[in-house]
Amino acid sequence: MDKRPRVRYVDAFPIEAEGQQLIYLRDPEGLTPQSLAVPHHVYFLMTLMDGAHTVRDLQAAFARQFNGVEAPADQVEGLIQQLDEAYLLDSDRFHQLKRQVEAAFRTQTTRQAAHAEKSYPDDGAVLRKTIDAFFKPPEGPGLPVPGKVATPVRALIAPHIDFQRGGPCFAWAYKALAESPPPDVFVVLGTGHSARYPFVLTRKDFETPLGTLRADQAVIDHLVQHAPHDLFEDEFAHKEEHSIEFQAVFLKYLYPDRDISFVPILCGSFHEMVQDQRSPRTLSAVSDFLDALTGALAAADRRVCFIAGVDLSHVGQRFGDPDPLSDPFIEGVEQVDRALLQAAQGMDPEGFFEVISRLGDRTRVCGTASIYTMLCAMNAQRGELLKYDQAIDQEAQSMVSFTSMAFY
Repeated sequence: MDKRPRVRYVDAFPIEAEGQQLIYLRDPEGLTPQSLAVPHHVYFLMTLMDGAHTVRDLQAAFARQFNGVEAPADQVEGLIQQLDEAYLLDSDRFHQLKRQVEAAFRTQTTRQAAHAEKSYPDDGAVLRKTIDAFFKPPEGPGLPVPGKVATPVRALIAPHIDFQRGGPCFAWAYKALAESPPPDVFVVLGTGHSARYPFVLTRKDFETPLGTLRADQAVIDHLVQHAPHDLFEDEFAHKEEHSIEFQAVFLKYLYPDRDISFVPILCGSFHEMVQDQRSPRTLSAVSDFLDALTGALAAADRRVCFIAGVDLSHVGQRFGDPDPLSDPFIEGVEQVDRALLQAAQGMDPEGFFEVISRLGDRTRVCGTASIYTMLCAMNAQRGELLKYDQAIDQEAQSMVSFTSMAFY
């Protein structure tokens, strides 16, 4: 057993079960076959398992935190063993599992719907009815009328927040798409929450309860041939990522029988450029990729639509802000969001990025790279803001904002 245990990064959410306040732990990579809920005092110990603290260090910190209450060494060691058995420690046992799961994923020709049943119904008929309801007013835009708009949609910004909170906002974006001439190929730029590189590609078709969305191998071949970096090195990041999966669900909802294809690209963090306040284009990994992408799409000579699957600001105490959510605070966040959307609507990628970098990304925009890439690569004449919304949870002290936009 590692005498200085290191807990892996996991998502942690407060829950209540049988009258007890617990912390629910979820593996964002989908490697851990089981979830775990622990009391707050156990979670406190886990936050100190950073590879630097011994069992004795953990005991001493526990006593300081809980007014001298002792945590016996055998119990701390037992907790460490339980966490290792649950693959929550950065240990040899975990890395062996990771190698096995990653190898299996690479051999698959399709990507399974990782969030079916968890985030949306896994039954196709039930899912279709669920999405139908998202279009209903007053929150939804009304059912689409195919063929209503003669101008093709060149690009969309759509949310990737869960359907329960953002379903109607998704509907605003996809109504605009449904009413315009159907594209031949979609380039879906999802937020890569766990991606280690600026751009991560996969060749896999995406399974959904409404059918399988085909990956466009011809465009992918051209893109890979001209990209300067290995776009598949971090392909495993696609396995559990929901930002593209949710768009795939809506695309199969709109086009259940039409032969459409897509290019699934996860966009990693632009944090370094934000810190340095310099354009992402100054990074060769970004500028060279943009050149390769636009070249691949030009060679395809088909009607293309970009989709950025993104959310906007993530604020509140849950995300590290010291102060509680208040009306003035939320209004201030919306002002930042509106400045971002104004730059995006003006199809100004550098202006969009400047708003984020000037403020040091203080509202934690989850979609910077995807939106910037889309604005640089798309060929549109005008943008239209369709819907702006916020999901506010006062109990959890969190607020997430999101939007739908169309570009023609």
